[in-house]
Amino acid sequence: MIRRESAAPSAGAGPADATADVVVVGGGGGGLPAALFARWLGDEVILLEKAPELGGTAKKAAFWYWIPNNRSMQEAGIEDPEEDFLHYTARLSRPQQYDPDSPTLGLSEWEHAQIRAIYESASPAAELLAERDALPYRWCEAVPDYWSELPQDKAPTGRVLVPEGARATMSDGGQVGIRTMSAAAERDGVDIRTSHRVQRLVIEGGAVVGVEATNATGETVRVAARKAVIFASGGFTHDPELRANFLSAPVYGGCAANTNEGDFVRIGGAAGAQLRNMNQAWMCPVPLEAAVAGDPSLSGMFSVAGDSMLFVDKTGRRVVNEKLPYNELAQMFFQWDPLRGEYPNLVLIQVWDQRSQEHSASDEYGRLIVGDTGASDAHVLRGETLADLEIVVRARLERYARVTGGLTLADGWADTLGASIARFNDLAKTGVDADFGRGERAVQQLFNGDVREEPGRTNPTMWPLSGEGPYYAALVTGGTLDTKGGPKATPDGQIVDDLDQPIPGLYGVGNCVASPSARAYWAGGATLGPIIAFAYRAANAAHLEPVHEEALT
Repeated sequence: MIRRESAAPSAGAGPADATADVVVVGGGGGGLPAALFARWLGDEVILLEKAPELGGTAKKAAFWYWIPNNRSMQEAGIEDPEEDFLHYTARLSRPQQYDPDSPTLGLSEWEHAQIRAIYESASPAAELLAERDALPYRWCEAVPDYWSELPQDKAPTGRVLVPEGARATMSDGGQVGIRTMSAAAERDGVDIRTSHRVQRLVIEGGAVVGVEATNATGETVRVAARKAVIFASGGFTHDPELRANFLSAPVYGGCAANTNEGDFVRIGGAAGAQLRNMNQAWMCPVPLEAAVAGDPSLSGMFSVAGDSMLFVDKTGRRVVNEKLPYNELAQMFFQWDPLRGEYPNLVLIQVWDQRSQEHSASDEYGRLIVGDTGASDAHVLRGETLADLEIVVRARLERYARVTGGLTLADGWADTLGASIARFNDLAKTGVDADFGRGERAVQQLFNGDVREEPGRTNPTMWPLSGEGPYYAALVTGGTLDTKGGPKATPDGQIVDDLDQPIPGLYGVGNCVASPSARAYWAGGATLGPIIAFAYRAANAAHLEPVHEEALT
């Protein structure tokens, strides 16, 4: 990977190696739409991507995108008025501040304006991408929002779209979406340059007039922007220093593209950009080993597989509803114990039986029960009895003691696990999880994965574990899909300084800038849907920027 250099802006005009109207930094789920929208407005566009290929984190994702009041909803007669959408998102983003009688619903003016911009622009952006054959979609009418039971959610289903060619399970949408948008960018004349790491801005007369990047051979390349630079370079999942100093949880890493190192935090900050929401991330459970290793193929556990399966802690106790939506489940790993001064759930152990091994195996959505699907099973531990399982789990934890504060299993773990299984089995027989409410909400059943059909049962997320082995286990922790903090942007993507004044010529969209969602994850696709909306708005605003005739000449 091309190493990072100083982010201090380069001042003064000078000769450019390349020039375009708009320079887009990043070729993933934010950069490709931004480049396409700018090109379709008639702007010359150069897209600089740090990695050797396009796609970023979006290529690894299912690429659901959440589009309020989309055309398919309108045609089906499903009402999704702006007021209701704003109430739902505000209630989740800032529940402690939510005030239905406030003009901004209790949000800051910035957050309220950002959310309104999503509602206004997401559908026009999605339709334009589809019309230009860059991102044709399939409507997922029945997919519920993650908090569809809240009274503020007046349109609990129908907002999710996926790339048209994705599997029926919607798991490979990212590959499909990146492929079609990349093809459209090439077809329509976007100048794509991979293996170019943008290091700093070029500023002249207080305006951003270009960037300097390092290419694969180590040369510095100056790229001039007659109108604007749009950053869409991802969050800071893979920068340990930024994670440790900004995130509110001790995250080992995550499944964002390995190039997501917070470049725009440093580049934007060096130009005077104001930072927001730096303590939050889009989160999901991940296997401990892959997170610690920084495995570039790591996928977040969007869906915890298995019905005869449970999560237990280092004592062997069941401590969580395993079928919570991934963002909420990930929060459980970072609960703080003020008496013992530790994160007792930092690493949990997923345990399942042969039945789930045979009937819930999958290579999709980061599920850890992989069976003979061809996916790697290096994370899977096996024991003929619970006592045998304790031995192999204890040995695996010892291997990672250096990064877990010496975490080990409590004495008698297998016995406590046996009691936890017995309690779980009693609950599973009734179909009601009186301890943690597993399977009570629609979204929990949506993410259940494949299970063996059982006639007459009322809760498909639960089934008793077998009284006989073999048993299986995996170490799980909380990780990031990506972070969601960075420079603050206006609803049109303009980056602002500490006085909320736009920095001329500088724009940002996606996970490299601050999200108005705070800690909330509104629904499946609530990352990519808003990103597409803001890419559309940023491209339109950048198009109207005055031309810097003297820039880098």
